[in-house]
Amino acid sequence: MTAMNEMFRKRIGFARDEPINFDNLDTILEKAALALPFENVRIMNGSTTEFTEESLKEKILGRNEGGLCYDLNPLLHLFLLENGFDVKLVRGVVFNQAKQKWSETGKTHVAIFLRENGRQYLVDTGFGINIPLKPVPLDGDTVSSRNGEFKVQREASEHGDYCLYLKLKHKDKEWKKGYAFDSKDTVTNLRDLNEIQQIIASHPASGFNKRLLITRLTDKGSFTLAGNSATIWTDGRMEKKEINADQFKKMANDVFGLDV
Repeated sequence: MTAMNEMFRKRIGFARDEPINFDNLDTILEKAALALPFENVRIMNGSTTEFTEESLKEKILGRNEGGLCYDLNPLLHLFLLENGFDVKLVRGVVFNQAKQKWSETGKTHVAIFLRENGRQYLVDTGFGINIPLKPVPLDGDTVSSRNGEFKVQREASEHGDYCLYLKLKHKDKEWKKGYAFDSKDTVTNLRDLNEIQQIIASHPASGFNKRLLITRLTDKGSFTLAGNSATIWTDGRMEKKEINADQFKKMANDVFGLDV
């Protein structure tokens, strides 16, 4: 077992000697969702680094940070590769729910495309608290997990050939678009992620270069720090409160283990 394989298992709390296969991939995704925060701290404090396999492992496994989609999914991709899965990274365009249009940042979402026994799936641990906790088949079948329902439909567009739809538990009554992705637009080298990171860090339409954001699913819901607010979902009930900079820093450290 490689050091990366062992460190990833330790970070998410998965037994070192337990085999990984498609049947228990749900467990991996659930544990990753509870352990790895979705956050933009490095974007906001200007401390981003060039992408390499070593820098990615050091950031999340060595320093116990989280990251955005282009951090979390590439790391999971490396882990799945080491455990014998047929996977590749694909690029997508997020649908902006507030503006009801596709993000002007373009194909800056990174997700995982997986093949298993002749069937194809979308795997994603880098879509904030909107992540499916199970592989989502690309043939339109709906999957349900504790945080909602998810499906992928084949839809040819300028953004790709598939679209993820979601209906989050306690939040959505109707299906909503998550992101479109192109199964043929793959990331073949980690250096390609530098372009995506640069767009997210500098583009005027980026939602991740305006304020600090740290979020993660919890056993009973989710916990989100965003700018001057803290939003906590517990068993379907939401509590939102205003916080100051000192409270943000304390919660970031106490809840997420992050130094901001």
